[in-house]
Amino acid sequence: MIKFDHVTKLYRPGVGLDDVNVNIDKGEFVFLVGPSGAGKSTFIKLMLKDLDPDTGDIIVGDYHVNKLSNRMVPKYRRKIGTVFQDFKLLPKKTAYENVAFAMEVLHKPGSLIRKQVPQILSLVGISDKADKYPHELAGGEQQRVAIARALVNNPQVLIADEPTGNLDPATAWGIMDLLDQINMRGTTVLMVTHAKDIVNRMDKRIIAIDRGRVIHDSKQAYEGPMGGDEE
Repeated sequence: MIKFDHVTKLYRPGVGLDDVNVNIDKGEFVFLVGPSGAGKSTFIKLMLKDLDPDTGDIIVGDYHVNKLSNRMVPKYRRKIGTVFQDFKLLPKKTAYENVAFAMEVLHKPGSLIRKQVPQILSLVGISDKADKYPHELAGGEQQRVAIARALVNNPQVLIADEPTGNLDPATAWGIMDLLDQINMRGTTVLMVTHAKDIVNRMDKRIIAIDRGRVIHDSKQAYEGPMGGDEE
């Protein structure tokens, strides 16, 4: 599903990614961790083709990412849902409208939008908040809207970039339970985080990067450094 084959993208020695080899299977749930500046953001930007590698190859699903033409990038990105720490909701749209907007920009028919948006709001547990605006929602509810928006077009991969970073512990675990359910439905989940308690309790694969290199790749607990703000 996701393959980094000898991928290097260096801004200067030790900053970026340096000869990274990673294989993530379809349906896996993987944590990507490491200290600030380790290369986690670079990994995500390369996956999304916001950056191109200096050397190596990146494969996501059926796409040879680093060889995609600019014309093909939007089509490729529709296969990837992305959730951010700061939610990135449209403040003047309701929860329903925020999720529907992700379908509207792809010119999906209104009948499909009216069918699919309520289903995805139900999946993430906020059907009763459909008509609420972001400022009327708690942090965890806003993140559930963001997750619904990322999922509404049925992506193959969900990238969750610090999705619990702005949430209290109890709310954070609610979001983790939701991401786990989404993964069990077949979506590949790649989560970037510095929350060591979450990582070491979830019994998922952990890929740790430090100074651009993979230093840990297993389900065993990771005791190395994890940063806060990204590079």
